[in-house]
Amino acid sequence: MRVALVHYWLVNMGGGERVLETLCRMYPQADIFTHVLDRKALTPVIARHNIRTTFINRLPGSRALYQSYLPLMPLALEQLDLTGYDLIISSESGPAKGVITRADSLHVCYCHTPMRYLWDNWPEYLDSAGPLTRLGMRFLLPGLRRWDLLSASRVDHFVANSRTVARRIRKHWRRAAKVVYPPVNIDAFTMRTSGKGEFYLCLGRLADYKRVDLAVKACSRLNRPLLVAGEGKARKALQACAGPCVRFLGRQDDAAVAALLARSRVLLFPGEEDFGIVPLEAAASGVPVLAYGRGGATETVRENSTGLFFAEQSVEALEEAILAFERREADFDPAEMRRHAEAFNEARFMQEFAAEVEAAKTALLQS
Repeated sequence: MRVALVHYWLVNMGGGERVLETLCRMYPQADIFTHVLDRKALTPVIARHNIRTTFINRLPGSRALYQSYLPLMPLALEQLDLTGYDLIISSESGPAKGVITRADSLHVCYCHTPMRYLWDNWPEYLDSAGPLTRLGMRFLLPGLRRWDLLSASRVDHFVANSRTVARRIRKHWRRAAKVVYPPVNIDAFTMRTSGKGEFYLCLGRLADYKRVDLAVKACSRLNRPLLVAGEGKARKALQACAGPCVRFLGRQDDAAVAALLARSRVLLFPGEEDFGIVPLEAAASGVPVLAYGRGGATETVRENSTGLFFAEQSVEALEEAILAFERREADFDPAEMRRHAEAFNEARFMQEFAAEVEAAKTALLQS
């Protein structure tokens, strides 16, 4: 079969791109379609594929301003010619699933989440936008939501990256989805076998919804050393509320992230995520996690085994979790955490996702 992989944009290597990298290993001859491409940001596994872009890639400043072109992305997707492909796998958390395919082809969507700025998190995006963007979004959101719902009907089979996302798919698109957890590259992380670590750690993009502000404020008030690794629009505001015990490292490469985890005392994970691969990377390093007890973290963190939950997104709740962890720090077993992470390995993802594709193929042939 000729295979096409459709990914929303390729401008950095986040969690969605790690899944795409595994799909590239599963389908080494596949062509990739995306809205915006920055080849320097890709790993060799992805870069060796034939990658085609939509017209969004040719618009001014597309690599930096790609999200501003969201209203044009439905049109761009529908102009892609995928008639030569038998299997289309879309990777969705930005517009990707809306491609038009042959009636006899199979379209499987691996969904990281329905677009947050259309559904669950639209109020936060409006609040953080400028006046003109807010005005434009209020006019455009209803039409984009209608298109998003319509395009869900073009997918033959949905696979969600967590039970949390499967519930969102059912809520927003009225479609069922099987769950296959994303792969974690366990071998990239070294398990800490002794000592309690040097600092608290926050990893990931610095966006408002990730609530890194809670970690910065809690550690500042408790005078606990915190390293913040990541970049994003929220950095300036976070630095303004940080005490002297907080250091901002900026974006780190994979090797630097693994080294930071190996030296950290605990990972702070205060946002509500769709899946949350970072807590599993911490577990692979033998590092406990203090996580907000909603969303994908409830599927990747085991209470009292690989970490602790706090019940509300407040500085006070996170402070209490930090103090509770410090009283029980010796109870967490690095080997047990590593075993938990190993259940999410890449081979498991490949096997389960391939089984979903085969099941969808059989259902299509019988329909």
